[in-house]
Amino acid sequence: MEQDVESTVTVRQPKLPKQTWDDVPKPLQDRERTKQKIQRYVRKDGKCNVHHGNVRETYRYLTDIFTTLVDLKWRFNLFIFVLVYTVTWLFFGFMWWLIAYIRGDLEHIGDNQWTPCVNNLNSFVTAFLFSIETETTIGYGHRVITDKCPEGIVLLLVQSVLGSIVNAFMVGCMFVKISQPKKRAETLVFSTNAVISIRDGRLCLMFRVGDLRNSHIVEASIRAKLIKSKQTKEGEFIPLNQTDMNVGYDTGDDRLFLVSPLIICHEINQHSPFWEISKEYLAHEELEIVVILEGMVEATADQFCEIRLESSNSTMKLRL
Repeated sequence: MEQDVESTVTVRQPKLPKQTWDDVPKPLQDRERTKQKIQRYVRKDGKCNVHHGNVRETYRYLTDIFTTLVDLKWRFNLFIFVLVYTVTWLFFGFMWWLIAYIRGDLEHIGDNQWTPCVNNLNSFVTAFLFSIETETTIGYGHRVITDKCPEGIVLLLVQSVLGSIVNAFMVGCMFVKISQPKKRAETLVFSTNAVISIRDGRLCLMFRVGDLRNSHIVEASIRAKLIKSKQTKEGEFIPLNQTDMNVGYDTGDDRLFLVSPLIICHEINQHSPFWEISKEYLAHEELEIVVILEGMVEATADQFCEIRLESSNSTMKLRL
């Protein structure tokens, strides 16, 4: 599991003379060496650094093929998108050519006394083009099915229905993938360092979050998870234990109006996972805090109204 969640981070060490570096205390040297390799559960770009391996029941992915396609990378998604349409057109193009070959239409090309299944279909290429025209409802009018071909009418109905299903499935998959706000987090910035300080007489862990876009996030709730190894009272070792950090759930401060940068505060009390961690132990402890913004709703600047409170003759007026 350590290999799955491990990511190498290059740390620039100060350029010091060898004599100066030898004078540095050994605990500090060891600390600098351990910083070169950091185990992260979630990377800085928001992607989970966990790779699923040794999965035997891979057939389960096919039971939810829509979500599987959405979760694929863009290059694979586009490849499957093109492949599905190409295979469909080739298959039905072959079926139209096979009908023309069995009926003998290819042997009566140019015979005005012969009524073919599809007019002007004289090769596999023309059958392939007719398949594209039928499924995409282009209808150039040069190749058209006749009423003397019942098997062609049945194939036309089948291709129309299956073509509609393929269009709905693939276009829906692409729409869901495009609408996923994966890059929206690129404009959400967090403070470089989190601080522990006294605020309103309480010991708090604080960090700041801000939005760089003009389309502000007005309805988002923030959550924080502490990722830390844990050993239970029974002696069980849990390498990646997740613990909730209260950032204002009971007071409603976790619901953000992210128009300006906000300070997120976690009170260190008896219910906090940091309650039993001392300052000296925290410097050597390996832990990670994952911050999650969920339920984001954007609003542009023209969707806000300004509210001012004015006092005049001891009367409060509300002006919009």
